[in-house]
Amino acid sequence: MTTQPQQAAAKQNIEGIKHIVAIASGKGGVGKSTVAANVAVALAQSGAAVGLLDADIYGPNAAIMLGVEGSTIHVQQGPKGQSLEPIVNHGVKLVSTSFFVRPDQAISWRGPMLTKLIRQFFADVTWGELDYLIVDLPPGTGDAQLTIANSFPITGAVIVTTPQKVALADARRGLKMFERLNVPIFGVVENMSYFIPPDLPDRRYDIYGSAGGEHAAKTLEAPLLGCIPIEIEVRVSGDAGKPIVLAQPASASAQALEQITQQITVAVTDLA
Repeated sequence: MTTQPQQAAAKQNIEGIKHIVAIASGKGGVGKSTVAANVAVALAQSGAAVGLLDADIYGPNAAIMLGVEGSTIHVQQGPKGQSLEPIVNHGVKLVSTSFFVRPDQAISWRGPMLTKLIRQFFADVTWGELDYLIVDLPPGTGDAQLTIANSFPITGAVIVTTPQKVALADARRGLKMFERLNVPIFGVVENMSYFIPPDLPDRRYDIYGSAGGEHAAKTLEAPLLGCIPIEIEVRVSGDAGKPIVLAQPASASAQALEQITQQITVAVTDLA
């Protein structure tokens, strides 16, 4: 059985936001949130005005990675009603479900509630003037993806995967969903592409085989934006709330993420 997502009659422009970039994955655990946080910070470091919308409602992690876990978001009353003030760190404005729930609280919402919250995160947050709003999507092809792609003008999407066959299969499904919804695909990011031992930083082990990134791009029929190695410091810096592009900018992972960020800015410019 083939189903076609329902197209919205009109998409809602968000005042002050120039470009909305979705960071997506077909499968969980591939490092999508790590990529989103680092891309957002790298853009901010380049001088851009950046926001990060954590749309992974059931598993929000962006606050941890940006070092603002436990922050309380403020609700303001304005002429147009209530609005939310994003939390700011590392030059990035952030909104996340984690600001509204206890750390141990499971979010068990059905589709309509999730859809309503996502719309509020776009429309009822005082984002101000942004060059980029990076959207960290949940894995898969569910309500969050359909709501955002059908309701708001997404400039383009980035698909994050790992070299494994199961991750590539799920990534392809996600990519095809965006194509059906007429969202441009900027390209593919291959995370955990190769391993660099912490005690031998000059060594590189292609544990998934050589030319993995090229294989991923060919499999998904999309440009390869970059390959990020497995480095312990990526996890350490994320847990510490200081993304690797800030914590260790000279590392192989940070350099790869900087390259990916530059590729995204080029793709945005080419669409302008």
